[in-house]
Amino acid sequence: MKAIDYVFLAAYFFIVFFIGYVSSKKSRTDSKNYFLAGSSIGWMAIGASLFASNISAEHFIGLAGSGAQSGLAVGQFEWLACFVLLLLGWVFVPLYIKTGVFTMPEFLERRYNKECRTYLSSISLIAYVFTKISVAIYAGAIVLKTILGWNIWFGAVILIVATGIYTIFGGLRAVIYTDFFQAGVLILGGLLLTVLALFKVGGFPGLASNISPEFFNLWKPLTDADFPWTGILLGAPILGIWYWCTDQMIVQRTLATKDVENARKATILAGFLKILPVFILVLPGVIGSVLYKHVQPNEMYATMVNDLLPAGLKGFVIAALLAALMSSLSSVFNSSSTLVVMDFYKSRRPDATEKELVAAGQIFTVVLVFIGLLWLPFIGIMSNQLYIYLQSVQAYISPPIAAVFLLGIFYKRVNGRGAFVTLITGFALGAVRFVAEIGTKAGWIKWEPLVRYSSMNFLHFAVFLFVISVIVLVGVSFLTKFPSQDKLEIFRLKEAAALTGSSGKSHIMNIILSLTLSAIVLGLWFYFSPLFFK
Repeated sequence: MKAIDYVFLAAYFFIVFFIGYVSSKKSRTDSKNYFLAGSSIGWMAIGASLFASNISAEHFIGLAGSGAQSGLAVGQFEWLACFVLLLLGWVFVPLYIKTGVFTMPEFLERRYNKECRTYLSSISLIAYVFTKISVAIYAGAIVLKTILGWNIWFGAVILIVATGIYTIFGGLRAVIYTDFFQAGVLILGGLLLTVLALFKVGGFPGLASNISPEFFNLWKPLTDADFPWTGILLGAPILGIWYWCTDQMIVQRTLATKDVENARKATILAGFLKILPVFILVLPGVIGSVLYKHVQPNEMYATMVNDLLPAGLKGFVIAALLAALMSSLSSVFNSSSTLVVMDFYKSRRPDATEKELVAAGQIFTVVLVFIGLLWLPFIGIMSNQLYIYLQSVQAYISPPIAAVFLLGIFYKRVNGRGAFVTLITGFALGAVRFVAEIGTKAGWIKWEPLVRYSSMNFLHFAVFLFVISVIVLVGVSFLTKFPSQDKLEIFRLKEAAALTGSSGKSHIMNIILSLTLSAIVLGLWFYFSPLFFK
């Protein structure tokens, strides 16, 4: 790090804090302004925020690490997200906007019962610790340790404090507008390293001559340990529906839009942006496996930043890494406070003032961050590929939630009793798998049936858990009463939502862009297949 690198970093932090400060002025008036930005944000800012909130430092570290380990196949999660984002924009968001909910658990209460709302709020907060806060902090701390030589705990604390300053006081409006800026920084930073790495390895011809063609094949055999094609086609979409269509951190952004058509534009823009990570994050890892054969996967990206970038560019790319980290952390902090305030605090103190609601969310965010720090040592036990750890934990949480949302929207017969039993059953099966995997890898568990249960591919496990969840949901619902009419109100709202904005130039353009995005992803799937890379 030279003086010019620190200048870039200082400029980055100044701009982020300035945007956060200016954006926060309107967020102090009431809870809707603080948690949903007054539902007045344009589609470009929300689309960029969806992308930036999703792409955290663990994507830079984890995608590059998995790319170095097994090639482009990990990019399947990125390109599948394009289709799931279209599902969010065309099916889920119109219904969420029509129901006027603040949180996804609130939607479950409208469709099922209060128990389902409490469960989803609780499990979402737990998931934020295991899959978002701790992983993002860990990845960012790895970068600071590798490049700056900082102690990993010191780096983690610095990152949390820096992010919390504008997040806690600025609300969702500050988060979205800082994300808008940070999305540009992280895309440009990732692109710079990719170009320089390609130049170093001799371009695409030089890379192809030094690596197995299998590294460019997205479709792995059924026996592949991490990304079997059956798991990608059947299991990964389940994770995607939970993450993109039912998770508070993501969906909350779309609820800040002006109307349904703008929300759709935002999800389509995010879908186009999700094409990029394979080329600016996974591909550098593949190149790194040629240039740095003895570097650990999780250290690959930071090593390349340290070694390949000249003064000035190094500071900019580190700013891109911090942008990815801080945008994701700020999003999860804001969403955590929304869940706590709207689903717990407000129900127990219905007469609380607007200032009280905001303060309660801020206090709990601090507690959640502290718990996330305590979990950091366990991440290394799970996987030396950070991105696989992230996806595997989601596979243990998401299937029952995805089943309850999907059937709740498309099938009137399922009821609150069936949904709650499904959520509890799915949680129990996922928790056993989670604990068994940690125990098996640490050498604590040796009982063969439990070892086999814990060693099933995580995507195949997601399919298994989703099927079990659907069976339980339908079975228990048929054994109990038909849902009451007030719980079926969302079906009338769904029909109304489907008609909203269903004509006009904006609607037609959204259809054309959605079809274009789908065609591009299908073309990429076809090209990076055994037909071209064997």
